[in-house]
Amino acid sequence: GDGIVRVSRETKGRKGKGVTLVTGIPLDDKELKAYAKQLKAKCGTGGTVKDGVVEIQGDQRDILVPLLEQKGWTVKRAGG
Repeated sequence: GDGIVRVSRETKGRKGKGVTLVTGIPLDDKELKAYAKQLKAKCGTGGTVKDGVVEIQGDQRDILVPLLEQKGWTVKRAGG
């Protein structure tokens, strides 16, 4: 990708509040799954990793953006 981590929200076809999607995290599959686990714990909710995209239940953008920035990544809110 372009080195930018994007955080967006998707509600279409989702129950309730939808999910927060995080794309462009520069980690390999194994690291990404471990990192997603930490993010879910911080948000206190469930989620999954699909094709390199982290999905976290609910609108967690306000929590996720600062956490991602702490890693030194460039983070953008996209859509939603």
